[in-house]
Amino acid sequence: MYTLSSKLKLTAIIFMIVGAIGLIYGFIAAPETIEDVKEMMASEHHGEEHAAVEPSEINVEQLPGEGVSREHAQEIQEEHAAETAHGEEASHEDEHYEHVLHQLQNKPWSALYVAAFFFFMISLGVLAFYAIQYAAQAGWSPVLFRVMEAITAYLLPGGIIVFVLLMLSGFHINHLFIWMDPEVVAHDEIIQAKTSYLNVPFFLIRAAIYLGGWILFRHLLRKNSLKMDDATDNTYFKKNFKLAAGFLVFFIVTESMMSWDWIMSLDPHWFSTLFGWFVFASLFVSGITTIAIISIYLKSRGYLEFVNDSHIHDLAKFMFGISIFWTYLWFSQFMLIWYSNIPEEVVYFISRMEDYPVLFWGMLVTNFIFPVLLLMNSDYKRVNWFVIMTGIVILCGHYINVFVLVMPATVGESWFIGIPEISAVLLFAGLFLFVVFNALTKAPLLVKGNPFIKESKHYHY
Repeated sequence: MYTLSSKLKLTAIIFMIVGAIGLIYGFIAAPETIEDVKEMMASEHHGEEHAAVEPSEINVEQLPGEGVSREHAQEIQEEHAAETAHGEEASHEDEHYEHVLHQLQNKPWSALYVAAFFFFMISLGVLAFYAIQYAAQAGWSPVLFRVMEAITAYLLPGGIIVFVLLMLSGFHINHLFIWMDPEVVAHDEIIQAKTSYLNVPFFLIRAAIYLGGWILFRHLLRKNSLKMDDATDNTYFKKNFKLAAGFLVFFIVTESMMSWDWIMSLDPHWFSTLFGWFVFASLFVSGITTIAIISIYLKSRGYLEFVNDSHIHDLAKFMFGISIFWTYLWFSQFMLIWYSNIPEEVVYFISRMEDYPVLFWGMLVTNFIFPVLLLMNSDYKRVNWFVIMTGIVILCGHYINVFVLVMPATVGESWFIGIPEISAVLLFAGLFLFVVFNALTKAPLLVKGNPFIKESKHYHY
């Protein structure tokens, strides 16, 4: 049995506390009015003054001895006349400030949403990988099943958090999903044509179905896995085999719809038929990478004695292969849209290339070039510290991927990595570590009744 160390538990709690404090500060520090935005923008321009002069009645007949000369009064009146003539420009300027205000108010919400979705998708990716192992009746992986089950334990708390954030968007507590704003819909024919699908009640019902199905399948798979320890036949293994096959059918449909709802609808004018697969590749490789990192950590602490370099080698092969798969999907999506050069489609990438150039191109390095170069050699896949280093880079790269998917639609050009972004990662990293490693203490780390467990113990490649 695994025992949660006090040091790891304390680290997770500190992460959660520091992250929560930082997020609270991020919400408090967010501007509340247009005047706050003007002050922030003025300070960013190194003290340039942007004071607005309120119109007032000037009496041109005022005598010089009363404080203002006739000539000066006439100049002021002409200035006010010019301001009146440019009232429309001022109105556009106010609209711009209001737009920036909404973006900056979205910033802590977006940071919270990106981190919440990222750690949830890791758990979901592991559940998919776990089900594939059962459905394929894989012989190499059963010694890793309890690690996978522990990671999927985060599905319940992580899913509840994501659902609450979606509900808050539906209640107009934030402006993450612009299609939820009735004023926006009233002036947007494209969104109006999608209201039969993009409406708050149906949106939340779909989210409840996705989450309820995933959590239910995970609960049943885990329940049968625990019963398998004391089983005298393969009854529970066969049940999990059928459950895994059914889950994969449910998952491939709901995961695609989830990616449309929770990510793609942030840009309701844009769509991609590859988007569901693109998000799947990201969550799948992130989940496999997390399995490898946690397995190596546990082995270094004296647990998982049956996990050998061949198991880590196979996990690293998946990290390598799915990284290439993710890049294939990224390039296919980008190349087709960029080459066709249809304005309403290509603007999606232009906004990210112009406003997020370092992150947009940097994630290709972290998600493709780096893992491919480091894991191409078969021998390196057996070096544990090398796999962990590569895995950390991959996880950072896919966090950036989610960041680039979400932030341009919610924060736009007003983004920067600040306290809310760092705090959100710390909060959910701490919660993830606490839930996962606490789940590891609930059952033996080796599934005893699996018919392939002997093969898995002696697996060598």
